[in-house]
Amino acid sequence: MIHKSTIDAVFETARLEEVIGDFVQLKKSGSNFKGLSPFSEERTPSFMVSPVKQIWKDFSSGKGGNVVAFLMEHEHFTYPEAIKYLAKKYNIEIEETQQTDEQKQEANERESMYLVSEFANTFFQHTLLNTEQGKAIGLSYYRERGFTEETIKKFGLGYSPDTWDAFTSEAIRKGYQVEFLEKTGLTIVKEEKQFDRFKGRVMFPIQSMSGRVLGFGGRILTNEKKAAKYLNSPESEIYHKSKVLYGIYQAKQAIAKEDNCLLVEGYTDVIQFHQTGVMNVVSSSGTALTSDQIRLINRLTKNITVLFDGDAAGMRASIRGIDLILEQGMNVKVCSFPDGEDPDSFAKQNTLDELTLYIEKNAQDFIRFKASLLQEESKSDPIKKAELVRDMVTSISKIPDVIKREIYVQECSRIMDISEEVIFNTLAQIRNVDIKNQNKQLKQTQKSFEVVKPEVDKQTKIDRQYVLERYIIKALLLYGLHEEEFEDLILKENEEGELVMEPEMYTTRVFEKIYLDLQDDEIEFTNDIFKKVYTNLIQALNQTEEFKIDNFINQVSPEIASEITEILMSDEKYSIARWHDKEIHVKKKVDSIATHVNDIILNLRGFLIGQKIDELSQEVKAQDYQTNMNILENIRDYQTLKKLIYYKLNRVI
Repeated sequence: MIHKSTIDAVFETARLEEVIGDFVQLKKSGSNFKGLSPFSEERTPSFMVSPVKQIWKDFSSGKGGNVVAFLMEHEHFTYPEAIKYLAKKYNIEIEETQQTDEQKQEANERESMYLVSEFANTFFQHTLLNTEQGKAIGLSYYRERGFTEETIKKFGLGYSPDTWDAFTSEAIRKGYQVEFLEKTGLTIVKEEKQFDRFKGRVMFPIQSMSGRVLGFGGRILTNEKKAAKYLNSPESEIYHKSKVLYGIYQAKQAIAKEDNCLLVEGYTDVIQFHQTGVMNVVSSSGTALTSDQIRLINRLTKNITVLFDGDAAGMRASIRGIDLILEQGMNVKVCSFPDGEDPDSFAKQNTLDELTLYIEKNAQDFIRFKASLLQEESKSDPIKKAELVRDMVTSISKIPDVIKREIYVQECSRIMDISEEVIFNTLAQIRNVDIKNQNKQLKQTQKSFEVVKPEVDKQTKIDRQYVLERYIIKALLLYGLHEEEFEDLILKENEEGELVMEPEMYTTRVFEKIYLDLQDDEIEFTNDIFKKVYTNLIQALNQTEEFKIDNFINQVSPEIASEITEILMSDEKYSIARWHDKEIHVKKKVDSIATHVNDIILNLRGFLIGQKIDELSQEVKAQDYQTNMNILENIRDYQTLKKLIYYKLNRVI
């Protein structure tokens, strides 16, 4: 287990905006940062990060919390993994107590697969750099490709020995279970025999955005006809090839900084670009580009430049992925290399300045690229030209932004020498077909769920007590230890014997004021989570002279931490300007903390008294005369109390 001193050091050192900035492109928004949600598909940013409070909130999915909660949600880390990741990022030495055998057994299956993959990565790297076979075969191959030792280490490149079970035997000897060797695809099990999947291959580890090894790509170096040139890890609990991009871990910061992602096809393309000095590059690992992969890039930038080989047939096959990029509302440019060149070879033969200048000069808009690629074939063939125009308009139809669509229609009209009216008509036809198909699918989906149609309230009812309880929690979090001067109005008899309201001032801390007032009125929270948060808060405030929200969040359960985050970040999305319409009279801008706290408590008292009056009014109908008189007397007393509360709030009822 990780020692508490290490955990404290991690929380004290880690900066939330820096950690999240490794995964999400954040932009300054007042005192906060905002970006696109990494947990859902969205085009309008609703993901908020507060550097001051060291908390984040994703309004699209409802998730939120501290820096560890983000890593647990985004990277599926366990709590210890998240702490270790942060410790490594900030160069904090991890003080750890020895795990028992029982604790090791409790590690979940997913973690076991990660551990096996990490071990395999270490094994392949060691074999490459420290064995005769690894140096003679694997290292020679990498050096032929022009990779330096620094590059080899940066990408964790390795070599799997050309023997049937070298890796498997070593893993079993080290205590790793065959079950997880098989589930990660590193070992193939047939009856009682076990052998290495990647025997005799140079190895490319495939990492997540946080750097965890998910799987491998292996290239064979012999000319065996039956063996595939490239072999990837099979799909597993931790590796889904359609959801990962090769090189994203090494490229994420450069992509966000450059606000552009270069997309290539192969592992060596990525590595060669990095070695040349171009860091904002990733690869789809030889698979067709998927929506999940595009969304991964979308978290870091809205701009993609697709780099193609000079081979025309390859370009036509790969260009299909452009429509997927456009559908995600992203900006896409295309750059092809001279005939016979690919990104790997071109980067190897050119300097950083030459490479960046070439891409800058030759990257063109997708519409121009499609036209230049296919126009030669269709120049003298009207039918082929019509097909090309339809193909270009189909791509334009994928763009969600209306203004961008219109600009591309104008560009297409100019390039293809066809009237905008014809293109707009074609565009309308294509989009109408798409919309009809979407509606048809939606109706089919809805129909399959039409077992019982729930009654939907036309007007959403506001739970006033929930809102007021929430404000009490927020006041405790923000002002709990503040010492304030409070005013209370007391009924006193004047010289003429009349009862009048007189102010009485006293000084106390906010949390004491709230606690004592709620105690006096015997008010309890109705929301179960608020109840837990309130209890924890009062206890924490009572035991410390210095209360920090981030420290408090780090010490409570994830459930409570999530609720606190929701409360603190809610003002970033919602305004309380119209709460008065719902009879919740909490000032948006308060004259003082004392006034603000007083108003919240009085609002809650007034609401609860109103509820009591309603309950008693219902009882009147069902009782005898004498009982009714008693009830009516109670109602009058409550109404007097309610008038007093509203008088304190400076309102008339």
